[in-house]
Amino acid sequence: MPPPRNGLAEAEARHRLTAEGPNELPAASTRSLWAIAFQILREPMFALLLAGGAIYIAIGDLLGGVVLLVFASLSVTISIVQEMRSERVLDALRAMTSPRALVIRDGIRRRIPGREVVRGDLVVIGEGDRVPADAILLDASELLVDESLLTGESVAVAKRPRASEDEKPAAPGGDNLPTIYSGSLVVRGSGIAEVHATGSRAEIGRIGKSLASIDPAIPRLAGETKRLVRVFALGGLTASVVAAVLYGTLRGSWLDAGLAGIALGMSMLPEEFPLVLAVFMTMGAWRISQARVLTRRAAAIESLGAATVLCTDKTGTLTENRMSVVELLPEQAIDAERLLVLGALASNPEGFDPMDRAISAAAARPAEARVLVRSYGLAPDLLAVTQVWHAPGGENAVVATKGAPEAIIELCQLDRPAAARLREAVEGMARRGVRVLAVAGGEHAVAALPDTPRGFRLEWAGVIGLADPLRAEVPKAIAECREAGIRVVMITGDYPATAQAVARSAGLGHDAVLAGPELARVSDADLAVRAGEVGVFARILPEQKLRIVKALQASGEVVAMTGDGVNDAPSLKAADIGIAMGGRGTDVAREAASIVLLDDDFGSIVRTIRLGRRIYDNLRKAMGYILAVHVPIAGIALLPLLTGWPLVLYPVHIAFLEMIIDPACSIAFEAEHDEPDLMRRPPRSPVARLFSSTMLMRSLLQGALALLTVAGVYVLAVQRGLPVEDVRSLSFFTLVLANLVLILANRSFRGNPFDFLVGGNPVLLGIHALTGVLLALSVTWPPVRTLFGFGPLHIDDLAVVAVAIGALGLVLMLLRRLSSSR
Repeated sequence: MPPPRNGLAEAEARHRLTAEGPNELPAASTRSLWAIAFQILREPMFALLLAGGAIYIAIGDLLGGVVLLVFASLSVTISIVQEMRSERVLDALRAMTSPRALVIRDGIRRRIPGREVVRGDLVVIGEGDRVPADAILLDASELLVDESLLTGESVAVAKRPRASEDEKPAAPGGDNLPTIYSGSLVVRGSGIAEVHATGSRAEIGRIGKSLASIDPAIPRLAGETKRLVRVFALGGLTASVVAAVLYGTLRGSWLDAGLAGIALGMSMLPEEFPLVLAVFMTMGAWRISQARVLTRRAAAIESLGAATVLCTDKTGTLTENRMSVVELLPEQAIDAERLLVLGALASNPEGFDPMDRAISAAAARPAEARVLVRSYGLAPDLLAVTQVWHAPGGENAVVATKGAPEAIIELCQLDRPAAARLREAVEGMARRGVRVLAVAGGEHAVAALPDTPRGFRLEWAGVIGLADPLRAEVPKAIAECREAGIRVVMITGDYPATAQAVARSAGLGHDAVLAGPELARVSDADLAVRAGEVGVFARILPEQKLRIVKALQASGEVVAMTGDGVNDAPSLKAADIGIAMGGRGTDVAREAASIVLLDDDFGSIVRTIRLGRRIYDNLRKAMGYILAVHVPIAGIALLPLLTGWPLVLYPVHIAFLEMIIDPACSIAFEAEHDEPDLMRRPPRSPVARLFSSTMLMRSLLQGALALLTVAGVYVLAVQRGLPVEDVRSLSFFTLVLANLVLILANRSFRGNPFDFLVGGNPVLLGIHALTGVLLALSVTWPPVRTLFGFGPLHIDDLAVVAVAIGALGLVLMLLRRLSSSR
């Protein structure tokens, strides 16, 4: 039974709020601190560091054990901080507070938070109000509502009261309906409505709930990296156990055997792979945020470089979602300025109607002061607004009217030839995507105003054409997309003519249009074929947007989808990369998207794609370096076990190397600049593997050359009969410097590998400088030298290291030059 016009009782409203829940969408769940810590502590490298620290302490080397435990704790702390910062991204995004609503309860009007609106509440709405819940109108006066967040249509629609208590709520979109929807904006008029759905039961919530049934794309790199680490970890741990058993059996020192086994396991375990992937995604998100783009799901960054199709909404994405005067067609006896003035006099400059505001902004207001005497609103049988203005001291008032061309033709009583000529001109403007308002003017005595606008003698003034203007940066951004091999497709709820006009202005380069009604008759298999040929989809419903995205994906495309409205949310989540507009976008759209443009700048999409390609390039460089550097480390850890010669590497040495490898393969490689041809290549294949056969062979060859260099110095030192400490320091120095050479060999495919010396990569310069300082300390400062088990290095020792490293660098640079020239 409907509530009386004094609204719900406060007690009943509280009961419904408790029973049905608040008028808001459910928040996404987040991981706790303990869950994040537990996930990080399960990593094998952390267990090996703990085991190594325990053994050092067991054999009485307290300093070595503490150093390893500090390394482990520092690594875990950094990882936890990075993960917690990622979890807080969504909370920072929800800065928008719940809008307040004016309701009638116990016969009294009161403002309450929007989340407290309940089913059965009577809500009072007026110009500028955001509708707090789905409701059906009981009263309405000249009510116009902007439902673009739900329908994608930027033009406001007229609303009316329900005809009877039996009239059911209707779907969003279309004029002269009694239903208003949560999230829509009142641009003119006022009304009282009875709420029939709140929260997730409202239309905005229904679309939000449908997102739960859509599985976001599975990150390819994460899966590939996990498989690779699993294989290496299994091999490394097996080799570690076998080496420890053999060492203990043959040499009898089981504690040393444990340290040797752990060192070998640490040297073969490429735990940097998941670390680098996490750091690249986190740093990539930060770097992208500098371009005013927020990354909600870091996994989307890896897909940016593979994007082949960019599906974009029209309203609010390609266009500014505001009406603007774009064309004037004045009558011969009237100039364009007079036409705009009459149009402005027939508008409400302080209102929320986008057309009124556009005309008022474009018009030069008359200098003389005028007072609004009377306003005639829209009527079902006369779609025109007429306003009467009077200047103090004047006899007659100025009458200005604007509205649908047919209504103004009727008011001006034009003859058939003139009406036909005007209709032809109006139709031509409409085909160009321009919305048309006809304007007329006249004068009338103030004292005897008629009851309807039909009582005025009006003269045809002309036609004002309005359109939602294209964003200034869009044509250039789309041209860059096309150069990078990315096809741009428009998906909109607007009419085909309007959509085609915008597509032409934007430079999409597609003439083929598929309208929603026709799409509904096409099977999924046929749509997958046609989607590759169509550049503009018009009159599209929300569920059809989702079909289009899935059809493109079924044909092998990697789809990026942009949008700002609730109607975009399902397709944003289903796409490989969902890109939401953050300024005017809805919470539902932002929740569903992987990436949010904070400044609603379409050009930021291209900058984001560029950064995505750069991140993937640098990730491949880092992964290649990791694979290469583990070959000499594992080899020099294994060689003494096979030959019975002195051990070079203990866990503390591996931990020292990790202090170079981790920053180098994560921060330094991540900071590398774009390759010269970055945005002139086609998108990479969506099924391309991170470790291609060519990359594997190149990395293994680099690693083998580095191992030969280090092993050569090691063998030479042993053959010369140097003390164990000198052999270890000489071999370790060579290994560390070979590591730095491998960084240089992998840091750029085509650029200058030494430009970091003059500011090309300050992080890398810092790593080289810090490594040099630490190496010097390790042989000159007694406490550190004792910790590492090093002996002093002499001039002839350093000369041997310099020659070996110089030869390695020369060979690696030659191989790099040969591979880049292909």
